[in-house]
Amino acid sequence: MNWLYNTAIRIFAGAAKLAAIKSHKVSQMVRGQQESFDYLSSIFNSEDRPIWIHAASLGEFEQGRTLIEQIKAKYPQTKILLTFFSPSGYEVRKNYDKVDAVAYLPFDTKENVVKFIGIVNPSMAIFVKYEFWGNYLQELSRRNIPVYIISAIFRPSQLFFRSYGGFMREVLKCYKHLFVQDKESAALLSSIGITNVTIAGDTRFDRVTQIMSSPAHIPGIEELRGGKGVDIIFGSSWHADELHYTAWLNSHPEITFIIAPHEFNDHRLALLKSSIKSGKVLFLSEYEKEFIKTGIAPDVRGLIIDSFGKLSTIYRYGKIAYIGGGFGAGIHNINEAAVYGMPIVFGPKYNKFKEAKDLIKAGGAFSVKSTQETSKVLTLLVSDSEAREKAATVAKKYIKENIGATDIIFRHIFGTCE
Repeated sequence: MNWLYNTAIRIFAGAAKLAAIKSHKVSQMVRGQQESFDYLSSIFNSEDRPIWIHAASLGEFEQGRTLIEQIKAKYPQTKILLTFFSPSGYEVRKNYDKVDAVAYLPFDTKENVVKFIGIVNPSMAIFVKYEFWGNYLQELSRRNIPVYIISAIFRPSQLFFRSYGGFMREVLKCYKHLFVQDKESAALLSSIGITNVTIAGDTRFDRVTQIMSSPAHIPGIEELRGGKGVDIIFGSSWHADELHYTAWLNSHPEITFIIAPHEFNDHRLALLKSSIKSGKVLFLSEYEKEFIKTGIAPDVRGLIIDSFGKLSTIYRYGKIAYIGGGFGAGIHNINEAAVYGMPIVFGPKYNKFKEAKDLIKAGGAFSVKSTQETSKVLTLLVSDSEAREKAATVAKKYIKENIGATDIIFRHIFGTCE
């Protein structure tokens, strides 16, 4: 493996250990990686040959989830290992019952890689979307263990397509097959000689459709504001997003809303609650307790979600969705909301997300760059039912037209999807 890459990995690992001193999240990751080897040794023996599936974080897990569950349904005796890099994935899904083990993936150093693969001895490895860990991929290839990547998307700006990205192009050759989201990704790969590619689409469409079809229900939400429904759901909200929409909420006390922060602690939740100056606002835990106790929905205009894992279900109650992250590193999952047929609004950082660009072009989504634009678009969608319904129809149709990636991938790898 390229010496520069290995040096960068060691620096990255060292920096994480230093950051762990002050960051609880990074500390969880470092500690979890240290515990992975003993944990996996207690779960697997050399004869098990599990299918290893790796997801960087929670979003990528949801992307791979339909494939995991299809494998387990078809081959219930086959063991599956699920690994995460980020605590936001591991801590939420460490008890996921459709796999045999969930662990942190140790840093991609040569020593860690040889030890990890020696313990797990997988029959195959499946990486979700973005993971290109060079030492892991080369060691798997050296041992003739087939490796796949699913729901991948490639952009011209990535290192693979730069004149100095030769060592990363070699890494791509370790994959037995690459399942990409779009024809642009396939064309980019073809331009550097990678042709073992299938345009399968994005498995997130299958996952959100699965969630929509489930009977999941949250007590009391339908009764909010006398059963009139939730006007807007702010999903995966960051503070940077809230700076743009809370003033609008305060000037429109008639609007019923739900805010689901992407990450939170008691201090963040308290600040968020205090930022809404008009109308009664409760945390979901408070609301549920009162509703279950009395059987009557409290008279509130807004809820703040103070637990994880409920957002994808909560979207079913909304008329409009604002998806967070667009004023930071990038937007979160817009498909979770679009599947229910509602207009989608998000900030300006969306260019890495095909579905966002597709929906904007089709008229089902709107990007905003400022507080003024946020206010203008939200006011339009709330007040103009015709514009709102038109965008909602486009969003729902877009999801429906893009399902089926899981079956394509499963059929290619295992020969059937029955």
